Amino acid sequence: MREPLLDKLDRKIGRYALRNLMMIIVVGTGIVWLLETIVSAKTETSILWYLYFSPTLILEGQVWRLVTFLFVPDTLSLFSLALSLYLDWLIGSALENQWGSLKFDLFYLCGWLGAVASGFITGYATNYYLHLSMFLAFALLYPDFTLYIFFILPVKMKWLAVVCGIGLAVLFILEGWAGRLALIMALLNVLLFFWGVMWRSFRQYRRRKKWQKEARRKDDNNYPFDL
Repeated sequence: MREPLLDKLDRKIGRYALRNLMMIIVVGTGIVWLLETIVSAKTETSILWYLYFSPTLILEGQVWRLVTFLFVPDTLSLFSLALSLYLDWLIGSALENQWGSLKFDLFYLCGWLGAVASGFITGYATNYYLHLSMFLAFALLYPDFTLYIFFILPVKMKWLAVVCGIGLAVLFILEGWAGRLALIMALLNVLLFFWGVMWRSFRQYRRRKKWQKEARRKDDNNYPFDL
């Protein structure tokens, strides 16, 4: 049986992979939030303006923006940010434990490349869709994992993924073309790593439907007349 490419890479160079990448992202985002809170309170100046993705400024030499936009918090509310970072750490750590550090690093790298590519095309890039792709990947791997909304309401990941899918469809309709491209790039990242799983699931679904159809036909042949 042919060894999958990622498994071959992991066997050969997996020991050089960056460990705990999601912890680095989470801690870095927390530090940025803290600095932003302190600096903006004392100087009324936002340091986030020096971290956002900007194709024009990157081409002018501010190349750090290619990476620093990954650490821009999606909210300045302490409670919301703490919850968001906790989920990012939980999901990212689970994916790394399941896949290994190399595969998770490549997954995040592909998401980053997609965000950067769409950013240069549209002028708009965000880490939101990259982390959204992690959420979808987690839901595909752990559909029965229970997440407690507001630490009270238990909901399985597969149902959250369904709600997320509906939200993405609405978002795709409402967003401008820049947001749509960023969203497509995030979904392509998931498709790239899960196309095999999706194809096998589709084939299993077709076989199950075929078996059900044949079973109904046999039942009809056994009972040709209404009672």
